[in-house]
Amino acid sequence: MRTLWIESLPALPPDPSNQYADDPRAVALGAKLFSDIRFSSNGEVSCANCHIASKDFQDGLQLAQGVGTTDRRTMPIAGTAYSPWLFWDGRKDSQWAQALGPLENPVEHGGTRTFYVKLILAHYKTEYEALFGTLPDFSDETRFPVPAAPIDDEVAAANWSGMSQEDREAVTLAYVNIGKAIAAFERTIMPRTSLFDLYVEAVLANDISAARDIFTADEEAGLKLFLNEANCTRCHNGPLLTDNDFHNTGVPAVADLPEDTGRARGAQQVLADEFNCLSKYSDAAPEDCKELRFMLVEGEELERAFKTPSLRDVANRAPFMHAGQFWTLDEVLMHYNHAPAAPDGHSELEMLHINKEQRDMIIAFLKTLSSIP
Repeated sequence: MRTLWIESLPALPPDPSNQYADDPRAVALGAKLFSDIRFSSNGEVSCANCHIASKDFQDGLQLAQGVGTTDRRTMPIAGTAYSPWLFWDGRKDSQWAQALGPLENPVEHGGTRTFYVKLILAHYKTEYEALFGTLPDFSDETRFPVPAAPIDDEVAAANWSGMSQEDREAVTLAYVNIGKAIAAFERTIMPRTSLFDLYVEAVLANDISAARDIFTADEEAGLKLFLNEANCTRCHNGPLLTDNDFHNTGVPAVADLPEDTGRARGAQQVLADEFNCLSKYSDAAPEDCKELRFMLVEGEELERAFKTPSLRDVANRAPFMHAGQFWTLDEVLMHYNHAPAAPDGHSELEMLHINKEQRDMIIAFLKTLSSIP
């Protein structure tokens, strides 16, 4: 239990790819950008629309809603500064690279990098320049047209190609800095102490009476099942209750959504990513990028493998799985109990043979992982 205790969480490691990661000025700017709805094509969507603070920085929807509808569930972001991979498929390897993805995604924020740097010039020039240095004059529509970006949009791509290499580089650098500021803010978002943590603290102090005042008999029994028969810690381990890895657990496909190969595609995407740890926009040295350099690139085990989410606050985060396939924790446990074959690839699940009473006990324990207000 000590390994799952929040007090066992090590000090936040530095992010060598983002030299501004722990700069208070970047945190302050990133917090404003995170909640600014102007950073979207319709002026109605910000990062905070999907990552709602009062809902553990997710949205409670089956599929994330930006300017359109996405193909996956919004992931919670508390504690993701500890993770080497971001998104359900790990297609980004830093928080700042992750922050940039939705901005140019046509169904999330739906904008382009020239659009965003012009917003910085118009609304955040002083704060930006105090941190990152002088901005070019992005207001010149001839040199910096909107929309313009190297994305799958005919007009935006043509405008981008028509810009000089120097101007494209200036825009991209400012765009990257937007991501690095947002990441600095996101690094401050951490899970809070739960009832479970108080229980572990009492047990470690050998105060069994206090421990039993904290946990009910069902919660204690659920914890024992979680640690033993249910084998939950195979993937949900460590103080954040995630191994930050990818697993095929036979989660059913959603009929109306495109085929989703999970980590199989995500691994290829992060290798080719314009903003990965080894890119020219990263502040890291090559030796700092071991996760990327030595990652598993291909293999059947990557097919339909999705990232293990943290279980902290899980009881408040329905629906569950990468496309919200299950609406209750009991449905999730029933799925693990029966261990159905995967739609593609090979499921890692084995039948658990736990009954309804045991499932209820595990759910009772999972509820103790919710943050104490």
